[in-house]
Amino acid sequence: MNGNLRIGSLFGIPFYVNFSWFLILALITWNYGQQLGAEFPYLGGGAWLLGLVTALLLFASVLAHELGHSLVALRQGIPVNSITLFIFGGLASLGEESKTPVEAFWVAIAGPLVSLVLFGLLTVINTSVSLSAPLAAVVGSLALINLVLALFNLLPGLPLDGGNVLKALVWKITGKPYKGIAFASRAGQFLGWVGISLGLLNLLGISNVGSIWTLLIGWFLLQNAGRYAQAASVQEQLSGLTAADAVVSNSPIVAAESSLREFANNHIIGNPTSWQKYFVVDQDGQWIGEISVNAMKAIPTNDWWNVSVRELMQPKGQVETVISNQPLLDVVTLLEQKKLPELIVLQENGRLVGLLERASIMQLLQRRAEAKTA
Repeated sequence: MNGNLRIGSLFGIPFYVNFSWFLILALITWNYGQQLGAEFPYLGGGAWLLGLVTALLLFASVLAHELGHSLVALRQGIPVNSITLFIFGGLASLGEESKTPVEAFWVAIAGPLVSLVLFGLLTVINTSVSLSAPLAAVVGSLALINLVLALFNLLPGLPLDGGNVLKALVWKITGKPYKGIAFASRAGQFLGWVGISLGLLNLLGISNVGSIWTLLIGWFLLQNAGRYAQAASVQEQLSGLTAADAVVSNSPIVAAESSLREFANNHIIGNPTSWQKYFVVDQDGQWIGEISVNAMKAIPTNDWWNVSVRELMQPKGQVETVISNQPLLDVVTLLEQKKLPELIVLQENGRLVGLLERASIMQLLQRRAEAKTA
């Protein structure tokens, strides 16, 4: 991962730290080291060491919070690509969305629940176990941090956990996941503007509420909520569409029994699809393989009448397939997850429909947008 350093893994989930994390680690170490040194002068240089331990335990709490999300996701069969710690906390990268709003709710709420449990455990330890004053101060700070972490993340706006809870609730009520994302993203943008405003007012000396961190966190919320809003807009446009709707018009399909000369004359020479890297080969409406335009270079042009497409084609399996009635949103997710340039669309009985590409999806959305404004 660019800008990230792998530090280990647990439950098959790799952990990374972004290089921005080292900055916040140093700042927290400095801050707690100063506080502990001022409160307990006899610690000397040990105050800075204890400040570092506090900072590391703080991020361990963030890691536990993200593991809460991740383990619930794993139980739902959702792959977890990684957990990354960065300047504003942590991020669990999930391979896909939950299938139902109830499952989405539990993934979202799991992190804050872990933080609340840690707050309770640390509070019990601090009140029931005889600790030295410096250690009690550290444990008390960690307990408070976990409480703040839980409550802050429960604010109802994306990308926070509370925003994902809100998204799940709206999804449950409307039956439309994109409506949940759109509503929660607007709430996240509102929270972002509130944070930016409080930060600016503080910096200008107008208000004692807020700080430079409030401004930065507000900016972070605003930027990420905006991305969710864009995603919701795309999902709304894709809603109700299927893979068949986005099949390339005049898909590059060639009959298996055609000669290479017929293939070249009918599909390549003077044809706008000649840029295709390969063509889909069919026989009696069934997909049986693909043929690459470049593969024809190995055959002398004088022999093209004598060589069939079938003889030069590659067996099917080189390109992934989807069923024609599969929701287009699922198809887009598949293209993104596997970084695929195109897919072959088949009917449920296996008959070939055509080729689906990223560009054909964009063209479909553009046509629909133009039709609405016409």
